[in-house]
Amino acid sequence: MNNQRYFPLFIDLTERKIVVVGGGKTGTRRVKALLPFTRNITVIAPELTADLRALAMAGHIQMVERPVKKSDFLDAFIVLAVTNDWKLNDTICKICRDEGIYVNTSNDREESDFLFPGICTQDDLVVGISSGGRDHHRARVLRAAVQKMMEQLPSYSE
Repeated sequence: MNNQRYFPLFIDLTERKIVVVGGGKTGTRRVKALLPFTRNITVIAPELTADLRALAMAGHIQMVERPVKKSDFLDAFIVLAVTNDWKLNDTICKICRDEGIYVNTSNDREESDFLFPGICTQDDLVVGISSGGRDHHRARVLRAAVQKMMEQLPSYSE
């Protein structure tokens, strides 16, 4: 197991193409976390959650209801492989690595180029939290505590 620490990097995703492969609970959570930072999100999956369908109908994301194809990654900056098919996620990682596309898979941090953090926001403040993929429960507890603390901060207008 790799015990390296990951450097937190804050990057402007406004104009960057994000592709999410997988339309289940994890894909839904990741899309919702990304929405405050970009509207350039395409979700590709044979089936999508009701939340993802609603986001697509409201024009917040693009949805493609079919299995993923290699051509779906054209011009992508980041790809999130969040299917429940670990072999497919591994294939997506290999394709993205060959194409020079940053990729994260929900089932194997060793295959991921970056970790997807827990995110807390308040006004222009953004805090990312990660346990390095080793203790999701602890990171979730910390994220909730930090978000609660941030909500108690005075806003800009106060």
